[in-house]
Amino acid sequence: MSVMMEAQCFVYIMASGRNGTLYLGSTTNLSKRVWEHRNGAGSGFTKRYGCRHLVWYEACGDWEAARQRELQMKQWRRDWKVREIEGLNPEWEDLYDRIALP
Repeated sequence: MSVMMEAQCFVYIMASGRNGTLYLGSTTNLSKRVWEHRNGAGSGFTKRYGCRHLVWYEACGDWEAARQRELQMKQWRRDWKVREIEGLNPEWEDLYDRIALP
């Protein structure tokens, strides 16, 4: 019997490197969106500032929840975002391989 998974929405942070430039976004397809950022097809901001590393992400229940979380976090000070990143990913590793579809 096949179990159908409900679509997930995500809030994510891309970075140019450890303590580098940060980009915060939300999406319904995390692996595709991160691939776009890594390959220059994402936002102009990530391309311009070299934000190619997925350093943090959070699954949200639906699109509205993800969008609200993104807007909330965009109001945060940088040190709050860094604390959030380091709570999940203390070494600032690129998490893309963990979420990339085969």
